[in-house]
Amino acid sequence: MAIPQTFIQELLNRVDVVDVVGRYVQLKKGGANLMGLCPFHGEKSPSFSVSPTKQFYHCFGCGANGNAIGFLMEHAGMTFIEAVKDLAQQTGLQVPEDDASPQDRERAAMQRQKQVTLNDVLEKAAHAYMKQLKASPRAVDYLKGRGLSGEIAKTFGLGYAPEGWRSLASVFPDYTDALLVESGMVIVHEDEKGQDGEAKRYDRFRDRIMFPIRNVKGEYIGFGGRVLDKGEPKYLNSPETPVFSKGRELYGLFEARTAIRVAGYALVTEGYMDVVALAQLGFANAVATLGTACTADHVQKLFRFTDSVVFSFDGDGAGRRAARKALDAALPLATDTRSVKFLFLPAEHDPDSYIRANGEEAFAQCVKDAVPLSRFLIDAASADCDLTSAEGRARMASQARPLWSALPDGALKRQLITELANGTGIGSSDLLQLWQQSGGGGARAQRPAHREPSASHGSGYDGGSHTPDHGDHPGGGYTQSFSPSGGGTYGGGASSGYGKGTYGNKGYGKWRKGPPPPPRMLGQRRAGGSRADRAVGLLLANAQAWDTLSADDHAMLAHLPAPHGPVFAWLEAQLHEHGPQPWAALREALRGGEHEAFACGQVEQATMGADSALELAELADVMDRLRGDALEALAGLLAARVQQGDNSAFEEYKRVNERIKALKSAPPV
Repeated sequence: MAIPQTFIQELLNRVDVVDVVGRYVQLKKGGANLMGLCPFHGEKSPSFSVSPTKQFYHCFGCGANGNAIGFLMEHAGMTFIEAVKDLAQQTGLQVPEDDASPQDRERAAMQRQKQVTLNDVLEKAAHAYMKQLKASPRAVDYLKGRGLSGEIAKTFGLGYAPEGWRSLASVFPDYTDALLVESGMVIVHEDEKGQDGEAKRYDRFRDRIMFPIRNVKGEYIGFGGRVLDKGEPKYLNSPETPVFSKGRELYGLFEARTAIRVAGYALVTEGYMDVVALAQLGFANAVATLGTACTADHVQKLFRFTDSVVFSFDGDGAGRRAARKALDAALPLATDTRSVKFLFLPAEHDPDSYIRANGEEAFAQCVKDAVPLSRFLIDAASADCDLTSAEGRARMASQARPLWSALPDGALKRQLITELANGTGIGSSDLLQLWQQSGGGGARAQRPAHREPSASHGSGYDGGSHTPDHGDHPGGGYTQSFSPSGGGTYGGGASSGYGKGTYGNKGYGKWRKGPPPPPRMLGQRRAGGSRADRAVGLLLANAQAWDTLSADDHAMLAHLPAPHGPVFAWLEAQLHEHGPQPWAALREALRGGEHEAFACGQVEQATMGADSALELAELADVMDRLRGDALEALAGLLAARVQQGDNSAFEEYKRVNERIKALKSAPPV
């Protein structure tokens, strides 16, 4: 679905990032901005700043920053489309759907309204169950017997569905409302009629501890109910509904979001009680599948919050089978930058009992020592294979083929072909050829295994360094082979001395290697940053300042070597078309562009949250330095021409030197 850029800009103009962030983070006034505890990493002192004027958030601790759309993507784990639709719904805007017919749009609008209504029904039921828990000593005693505190029960919204067939009739005035059936809370037996001649209705959940299930936005989408005593089924889940799909949702993910980021990994367990108990015992980064096998959707959702996932299973046969399904789900998403591990506890333990018996440190060590995906893949490939016989090794080769083929191309896949070849006793080239001949893996699998990765700008930039191989040539204008982007760090001790500003001793960072995970950008601070880098960051953060520069400045900036020049040329085109825009809007216009990573990295290193007046003063200082660099480069070229006997260049050389002297003698900004 393609959403027009003009709509994104209109949406960002209408929403207030303070309101969006404020739904999740408690903010307090702190100067021109609002401050709070960062939701992306654990901290006790607020370093998370939200700027109402720039419509931007920035954490000075971990570097997280972005606009309202980016916040929902990072904090709530939404996709870009989901975040846009969520904000559009709040502002009353209709997301353009160019390919949809009016009938399709109407149906989609009705579906969205139906989902909101079902969420409301489920939330009302959840609050009713919470009240019932407080009124049921038997249910409270059960939770205490499982070692759960009232505080943790409140965190997860635990409740109790009382005995009785129609308890929800006292919660919802119209017990015959079709929404109660559609939400999964009430069951209708069409074959049985009551005294009134209507089909019999009764509550789905009765005499059970209730675990409300919320999506990443915090909306109630379903329930899991556990019996207090003996009974079947032990756990009962909500059925599939328009708002609830077991194959896509994870229990506890809403509550675990921040803890996952702090811990650095997500721990996937097998049950609701595991999640709640682990949270109380110090592992609040746990989630659970909803009575179904792990799916690719589950894994993909987790990778929105972390690059490391640990699956925890019992060590028995059932646990091994569940782990194998999790392996199949994770393989297509196991890139070189992600970590997937498998933790197998002794058969007599679940995570809760293991921690209570052995302590938190012992369990943390188990997590650390969990089996990596690569090792588990080899174990799965060699399962039931006698590797001492040719037949067993041949069977391993056959079983390994679909597992290896499912991996995305990368260093991990290329290393594994060697290990699998060693296990099967066949050379890696022969093994690939065998798989190709037998119809699996094919040529598509063989070629990536031996292809060397090519260098591209997608691997990131080195903070603006430049090798003069872009066709630079002498001859006037601003296309000579000078390189402000490579000429020392901005404000460095050995700088030329142009524009003696007060910002020379600040430490500025560069964008890390590798493509960013837009819109959140986590940079690393370093001492210094090239002048052109700073100009990119400051002008993108304060686009209105572009019009304060001269036409010569515009030409100078636009003719800088890549990536700086193309970014300035793009900014000028944006301003001509849309006028001055806040960084939040420019950020979305950059999405998918060639220099997106570089531009975002430089804005991140600009003085986020600082007074705009200070940023504009720094920009003036940077521009003076860049003008000086350009003049020095031009003077050098003219001097060379004079030495070669070009007398016509002498007068121009004198004029350039006069401009250099005037610039050096100018008072500091």
